[in-house]
Amino acid sequence: MVARVPGDCVIGVDLGGTKLLAGLVRDDLTVLERVYRLAPPSGDPEDLLQHVVDEVRELLEGGIVDPARVRAVGVGIPSLVDRERGVAVSTVHQPLDDVPVRDELQDRLQLPVALDNDANCAALAEWRAGAARGCDDVVLLTVGTGIGSGVIAGGRLLRGATGAATELGHMVVDFDGPPCQGACRNQGCLEALASGSALGREGARLAGQRPGSELARLAAEGHAITGVHVTEAARRGDRAAGEALERIGTLLGVGIANAMNIFNPELVLIGGGVSDAGDLLLDPARTEARRRARPPSNRARVQRAAFGPEAGMVGGAVLALEEAR
Repeated sequence: MVARVPGDCVIGVDLGGTKLLAGLVRDDLTVLERVYRLAPPSGDPEDLLQHVVDEVRELLEGGIVDPARVRAVGVGIPSLVDRERGVAVSTVHQPLDDVPVRDELQDRLQLPVALDNDANCAALAEWRAGAARGCDDVVLLTVGTGIGSGVIAGGRLLRGATGAATELGHMVVDFDGPPCQGACRNQGCLEALASGSALGREGARLAGQRPGSELARLAAEGHAITGVHVTEAARRGDRAAGEALERIGTLLGVGIANAMNIFNPELVLIGGGVSDAGDLLLDPARTEARRRARPPSNRARVQRAAFGPEAGMVGGAVLALEEAR
């Protein structure tokens, strides 16, 4: 029998472009248990919401805490959010446009549910209890399937007039660049050039040019090259993979430089799954950002987010704690 943890908890959920991560979290943001699933491939909003419900119920029924002590659920989604109505708007990576996500989840779970953009959640997590604790001017970029961002300015999360502020992943950095992803109909966005998806494409391109590389071997074996393949190969010393990360890091640095010039932050944090590459990604990003941003803004520190790929989930827990007050 599992010994139950005393005290109240909340549940944080990160509904990403390719994965769902939920965590049972204490008031001090200690994560007690995690549940990870791949996002359903169906493209059906009902299927997606049911996956979230199933994850939350798995945590509620896991026996670690009394379900009655779970006070609220916070959900971060890769979308702009109408927070008054709890509705996703202008989604790119999930089929949630105009879906009343908050009310649907509240009805099914019978718990209070708070909803926000996933990168805003990640920024809150880092600011409250992570690498940005004690900093009041911070830019966070979450680099995964796409690129999300959240900005703390003067000790407040920037939301803008309609809650659509700081969409830095859709900042155009190449006028004639490649088309962006999903429902974004722009081209040359930072997301199109420096996301995990872009890293996979760059790895596949180099696999075709470097027949002796590990990436070429993976491609010959029938693998569709992903950002994870590139990162793992680079860690093992594959030169083609290292070049792919250097290029993506350099392109990311252009976006960071723009953010430095606009927001003059003390700290720039890089989270999301691609941040697992560590300095293989961050070193070229730092170099390019400092070269392109104007002083003194270019003196901002650039480092990996403390919560890494879990920042959105922990930030969802921060939302839930605020909802439960």
